[in-house]
Amino acid sequence: MAGNIKLLIVDDEVKFLDAIAERLKMRGFDVAKATDGYQALEIAKNEKFDLALLDLKMPGMDGKQVLAEIKTQHKFIEVIILTGHGSLESAVECTKLGAFSYLPKPYELDKLIDTLRSAYEARMRKKFAIDEARMAKIQQIATGQSALGILRSLRELDDDVK
Repeated sequence: MAGNIKLLIVDDEVKFLDAIAERLKMRGFDVAKATDGYQALEIAKNEKFDLALLDLKMPGMDGKQVLAEIKTQHKFIEVIILTGHGSLESAVECTKLGAFSYLPKPYELDKLIDTLRSAYEARMRKKFAIDEARMAKIQQIATGQSALGILRSLRELDDDVK
């Protein structure tokens, strides 16, 4: 399953970033790397990701800010915070902002992979539920309207997704 998972990893510690990216690539994840929040958001604008793994403490834009921005711009992405500077307060804040999970550094690779897989499954369940509801609306639209009415309703439905 990991071969299908597109993962963005963001950490300002380049050696750590390279090491974790390599370990996850060896396990089949499709990994992109960013060394700061601004670079991460730029990469996320140009590519679609299933998951993001964010460091909490980074210069400039910290992990909470990146989390908030990513969740605003990308409806279905799941975000895991990985930090060596964790606290209960920051864990609660990140969860309120939409983080799927909050893990400490140093990390256990097996636990991280399990968390990434769980996040991916949650992402797919959410996307499936939305797609299923959308299909039900399309079926409802397709019955009982003129062709022009159907096209107008479909355009409105598409506008709701954006």
